[in-house]
Amino acid sequence: MRILSGIQPSGKLHLGNYFGMMRPALQLQEQGEAYLFIANYHALTTVDDPARLREATRDVALDFLACGLDPKRTVFFRQSDVPEVTELTWLLSVVTPMGLLERCHSYKDKVARGIAASHALFAYPVLMAADILIYQSNVVPVGRDQKQHVEVTRDIAIKFNHQFGPVFTVPEPSIQEEVAVVPGIDGQKMSKSYGNTVELFGDLKETKARIMRIVTDSTPLEAPKDPDTCHVFALYKLFAAPAEREALAQKYRAGGFGYGQAKKALFEAFEATFGPLRRRREELAKDPGYVEGVLRDGAARARATARVTLAAARKAMGVD
Repeated sequence: MRILSGIQPSGKLHLGNYFGMMRPALQLQEQGEAYLFIANYHALTTVDDPARLREATRDVALDFLACGLDPKRTVFFRQSDVPEVTELTWLLSVVTPMGLLERCHSYKDKVARGIAASHALFAYPVLMAADILIYQSNVVPVGRDQKQHVEVTRDIAIKFNHQFGPVFTVPEPSIQEEVAVVPGIDGQKMSKSYGNTVELFGDLKETKARIMRIVTDSTPLEAPKDPDTCHVFALYKLFAAPAEREALAQKYRAGGFGYGQAKKALFEAFEATFGPLRRRREELAKDPGYVEGVLRDGAARARATARVTLAAARKAMGVD
């Protein structure tokens, strides 16, 4: 089983990235042949500062390696180091109906948030399809909001295979339903676009301050509280073992337990998880040559697979 995941280097990675994409991807490297890429071509739709893009790409690499990515088991690379994917994007564009792209909600959502309505933004799902199909991926772990793009990929692959022959594996999405949406400090979905994130490896003092600013209701300290409607508890249970979750939930329901205490418990759980990883990241950052070597080696392995798929697609379409 080949598993494919990608993440944009469009800013500092946060808890939404970790629980929605990173942790599932790291777990899946135990279950099959994993391909993981840093989607810097995709990031060009929103990041127009070259220095910032390079820095963010390096940060993503450091974050994943610190969080446990094993480059021996995972093909880890920069999207831009595999030029075959852009040629395949054009070949797939030939069979992609306009109506299919016009129905994609991601484009509409981003334009509504003020992102320039470029061709790249509109055709984003075709590049994503090329990312997936060029490695003959069987499984694509995605958040619920990205499921439509995998469905588009399936539609494109089926149409291409029907028209030109069986070139592509038709992938399946893998969605972690219980963590598909991670709340931000304002209660909305955690997103860099909303400025409501808790960074994985940000300044520790600022991280604690942001956790203490998580929006809660006005229930008095002495009154019982419903953990299932609290954003603090929603984040805490992502870290905690079942027994720890239940113990904190009982404190909520018993009363005499304030949201400030819950936030402190959340911060302690956060630091217990990411403190050791932060120290690992600091060590990796001292050896940029190692990180670059991992990405270059991953790109060489990815290109070996990509070339075979691209050659088959070119031959099927008569442009070999």
